[in-house]
Amino acid sequence: TSPFAWLRTRFYYLLIRLYFDQEFSIEEFTRGAKQAFSVVSKLLSQRKLDLLEELVSAEVLQVLKEKISLLPDSHRDALAADIDAIMYTTEGDVRIYYDDDGIKFVSILMCFWYLNGANLPDEVPGEAKVFQIVFGDENKKEKKHLLTANYEFQREFTEGAKPDWTITRIEHPRLLE
Repeated sequence: TSPFAWLRTRFYYLLIRLYFDQEFSIEEFTRGAKQAFSVVSKLLSQRKLDLLEELVSAEVLQVLKEKISLLPDSHRDALAADIDAIMYTTEGDVRIYYDDDGIKFVSILMCFWYLNGANLPDEVPGEAKVFQIVFGDENKKEKKHLLTANYEFQREFTEGAKPDWTITRIEHPRLLE
């Protein structure tokens, strides 16, 4: 990340703590985002979209229903991310905004890099095969792919609103398009 982007996100975290949630911690948010990413990605890969209603916005859920039904099994398997397989997580963008009715929102885009052993075809662009791990027999190698995903979390901070973060964007480049 550029120093300017790093400073900008830290400034937004300060604004969130000062004006919306005095106990906000990016470390705690990141831990929760990783857990949510792992749960949601597994439910997506298992086509259990009805279980996502409390976690994902209605608009995103509708798009996911259309896309998931068209995915080949190998791509669907590659969506699943075990929490222990998440190699790196970073914030992509932080936004604070008000809608026309004065409702206050905070959005945080999280970027995840995770390892997955799905049987993806070699011609899938945009992913990197980073490991070939040998288990037991020298002739049997298991491929691991380093994949990326972007999930945007949004929370309403208007007085009386539920204190829950909702996923408002899900991107698994080259897999869920």
